Amino acid sequence: MKTTFGEYIRLLRTEKGLTLTQLAAKLNLDSANLSKIENNKRDFDEKRLSKLSKIFGISLKEVREEFLTDQLGKKIYETNCTKELLKVAEEKAEYRRTINKNLQTEKAI
Repeated sequence: MKTTFGEYIRLLRTEKGLTLTQLAAKLNLDSANLSKIENNKRDFDEKRLSKLSKIFGISLKEVREEFLTDQLGKKIYETNCTKELLKVAEEKAEYRRTINKNLQTEKAI
């Protein structure tokens, strides 16, 4: 989805017919903070992802993926990351997957 995580929350909230105050109460936030999150002036607390998924009846996996892709996108934007750098980062991520897989295999033996 081509939205920020804050915009994603606003979209879910309006589709469900909740006011900013109603959703903020369900998330144990004040409405000013939720407004800042929806307007991309503050980051959403990852610890609340489970609660958010339950409120909207969406899988935690889907909500977490939206959150993580937004966090990655924000970092890429802030650091003016090039495609070359992203390619190297993906190679490093694959290397870490390989290391982790090898460690798990060794533990199983």
